[in-house]
Amino acid sequence: MTLNTRTALAAVLLALAAAPALAAPLNAPAVRKAVDAQLDRDYPALDALYKDLHANPELGFQETATAAKLAREMRALGFTVTEGVGKTGVVAVLKNGDGPKILVRTELDALPMEEKSGLPYASRARATWKGEEVFVAHACGHDIHMAAWVGTARALIALKAQWKGTLVFVAQPSEETVSGARAMLADGFIERFGKPDYGFTLHVGGGPAGEIYYKPGVLTSTSDGIDLTFHGRGGHGSMPSATIDPILMASRFVVDVQSVISREKDPGQFGVVTIGSIQAGSAGNIIPDRARLRGTIRTQDAGVRDKILAGVQRTVKAVVAMADAPPAELTLTPGGKAVVNDAALTERTAVVFKAAFGAKAVLQTQPGSASEDYSEFILAGVPSVYFGIGGFDPALVEAARKDDKPLATNHSPYFAPTPEPTIRTGVEAMTLAVMNVAGK
Repeated sequence: MTLNTRTALAAVLLALAAAPALAAPLNAPAVRKAVDAQLDRDYPALDALYKDLHANPELGFQETATAAKLAREMRALGFTVTEGVGKTGVVAVLKNGDGPKILVRTELDALPMEEKSGLPYASRARATWKGEEVFVAHACGHDIHMAAWVGTARALIALKAQWKGTLVFVAQPSEETVSGARAMLADGFIERFGKPDYGFTLHVGGGPAGEIYYKPGVLTSTSDGIDLTFHGRGGHGSMPSATIDPILMASRFVVDVQSVISREKDPGQFGVVTIGSIQAGSAGNIIPDRARLRGTIRTQDAGVRDKILAGVQRTVKAVVAMADAPPAELTLTPGGKAVVNDAALTERTAVVFKAAFGAKAVLQTQPGSASEDYSEFILAGVPSVYFGIGGFDPALVEAARKDDKPLATNHSPYFAPTPEPTIRTGVEAMTLAVMNVAGK
């Protein structure tokens, strides 16, 4: 054995010694069966919690009632609960002997939009968002996540004779603004509760309920926020030559910035610019003096990100120059970084998913286009697996595929997962993932 070989071997042995011990291979079908039996008892309470959360959503950093409900649930299970972490976050800790520290995260917040699902428990909640009164809805599925989070805690308590370690259940605020995870970490999450050895979180989507989706490596996109105000000169709608029309500038920008995507970015690489909000004017016969736009930039490659950011800035300057207008105000705000799943932990988790769910455990081959701030926990040094679950009745999904009619996606006012099979699958999968790394 050469010196270099001995040095490399010593490094590997030291790394193995420093890593937390993983549990022996899990009997996944047996554990899923035990979780199902527990869910038969727990589901009515989880269903009531889900519908309460769905009907009473709260916006980011305003989730006081939501946080209180989850804190109450976790205290009843015997967790030590700390509220107000990162403004409105909750951290619930339960130690069950010596073993790894395992983070399980859910989100608390909802979206500033009106729900149009027609469900009997649909939200009619309102709140103040950026100075305006808006409807609020759980159109992203965080209410499903919270119900599955509580259900997982219940299942792990029921099965605590079969695992050892410390659970760190995190209810994170303001995921939709990609700032809640950062707020919790800035509030001393690692210093106060210790760095977890493993982390898990899930997200519901538009696939068939009962399916699980996993992917090693890059899973989501990086996001950057656009806040742009064009300044013009207001006046009478019949006399546009006496004005500088900011609505025309905003319209030109929305169209022209897409040429950065279609003509400057490599078509084989992911990149999206979306303008989701335009605010300008008050009446049809008045040309206003300003127009404000808000949007997002999504990328998965640093070079593509730099190109799009530069293209956005250049397009703003060109639009202003064409209108001979005053300088615009442009703020580009870095948001969530890409979620990168730990390859070894993902593979280990996939083994139990496939053993428990068979063909319904699906390897995702391409990263998703959405963004997520769970990446902040990963960047803080928590090896993690972020996985997906389907949310719709399989028959409905099959009919939509057959008729080539898309179903409502996350953030649609019509997004409405089928609760019971979705929540049950979330609890089963998350419980398996946790017990698969917990000590015995």
